[in-house]
Amino acid sequence: MEFGFTPQDEAFRGEARDWLAAHAGAASGRRAWERILGRAGWIGLGWPESGYGNRTATLTQQVAWAEEYARSQAPPRCGHIGENLLAPTLLAHGTAAQKSRFLPPVAAGEELWCQGYSEPEAGSDLAGVRTTAVRDTGGGEPCYRVTGQKIWTSLAHEADWCFVLARTEPGSRRHHGLSFLLVPMDQPGRIEVRPIRQLTGAGDFNEVRFEGARARVEHVVGGEGGGWRVAMSLLGFERGVSTLAQQIGFARELGEVVRAALDSGAADDPVVRDRLAGQWAELRTMRWNALRTLGGGGGPAGAGAPSVAKLLWASWHQRLGELAMLVRGAAASATATDWSPSTPYELDAAQHLFLFSRADTIYGGSDQIQRTIIAERVLGLPREPKG
Repeated sequence: MEFGFTPQDEAFRGEARDWLAAHAGAASGRRAWERILGRAGWIGLGWPESGYGNRTATLTQQVAWAEEYARSQAPPRCGHIGENLLAPTLLAHGTAAQKSRFLPPVAAGEELWCQGYSEPEAGSDLAGVRTTAVRDTGGGEPCYRVTGQKIWTSLAHEADWCFVLARTEPGSRRHHGLSFLLVPMDQPGRIEVRPIRQLTGAGDFNEVRFEGARARVEHVVGGEGGGWRVAMSLLGFERGVSTLAQQIGFARELGEVVRAALDSGAADDPVVRDRLAGQWAELRTMRWNALRTLGGGGGPAGAGAPSVAKLLWASWHQRLGELAMLVRGAAASATATDWSPSTPYELDAAQHLFLFSRADTIYGGSDQIQRTIIAERVLGLPREPKG
């Protein structure tokens, strides 16, 4: 199953490839890169509406852009949460005022977002949210005061805003009484961001504490109490286009592992050759599945498509990391420099792949949660009893 690209699509691809070749090395940092993308109109291609400083593109053109971006090895995006999660949510559930306020800065690469979902006592179980948002009508402009803790919050240390799922109805349980609030991150003394150091040494995940942080009343998306519906809608936007681009990077990583196997002689082992061939075949299967689900599609099966995709790529990528270590043998344990408290170890690409991929089956909804979603919402199996 292959996509059919029209001549117009190929012209669009050529424009994207040429632009990326000319500009990918021009930015001095991730935020600067977002602004460069925004000025050229490359943010918001997948939004169903234009007029916010973005341009729109057909589905096949979005695929072409995503693939060329991955091939160009341009800087990693830090605006994708606002572009691919918040923006479609506002377009589906936001008021005209919310869309006109928040979408133009996202399209311009001027405001970055993070996602306030997971909590220490709930993890991927969004219905277990304990963070509260209480109406404050005493003096000044009415607002909500947000108090609680979020964890595994990607890019919170760089974000200007956070969309937060919080409990606005006292005494409510599970998915009832939740609201979806837009919270500014620049609130000293009311919001604290603590990086979580990963195995790789990086700290892009964070713990975020809210202590009476302020959110304006008009910045509740979907109305008070409508948070569960909005939150579930947002999770459905993680679909095929981004997955196809991700697979370009996966193919590049697989190619590097194959070259390492040839260089080390590990490819002479028939078991290793079988595993390499299996990784290649599974990657092709993931591509076909992503193409099959492009454009959404209603019904229970469509609702489970993001969960199926997550299960497929997370375990595949984790096995690739293990294989990257296997083909290098004992050399996989050595680093370029000796570790010391003042000089942390330096990882090469294969070592980084192995260590970072250990988190693949956890972040973005753990494998256990994805299987529960498929079982209950797609297959119609009985829900797990709540203890």
